[in-house]
Amino acid sequence: MAGEPQADCLFCKIAAGEVPATIVRETETTVAFRDINPQAPTHVLVIPKAHYPDAGTLAAAEPTVVADILREAAEVAAEDKVDGTGFRVVFNTGPGAGQTVFHAHLHVLGGRGFNWPPG
Repeated sequence: MAGEPQADCLFCKIAAGEVPATIVRETETTVAFRDINPQAPTHVLVIPKAHYPDAGTLAAAEPTVVADILREAAEVAAEDKVDGTGFRVVFNTGPGAGQTVFHAHLHVLGGRGFNWPPG
């Protein structure tokens, strides 16, 4: 059920502290941690603590948590000192967009240049 922890979800386990991660920020509603396969010098995932399979489902159910995630993305960028040079935030939604863990999450990428359109 959406919003409830899923026993087979890696990100639910990270949020619960059952799987180790390099956590950089945590709030009442979110957890931010370094990606294990970084695509930029700054590559942090910001997730809701509650389980929602993708960004659209999360936004429909918990719009204030989406705002929390975006606020935390800005805080991550500031702490990593990429806010002045620019950073990218990405929600991949669905396998065709590259989503591999079906727990909504936002990528915060910075510290290098990015092309447009993205690959």
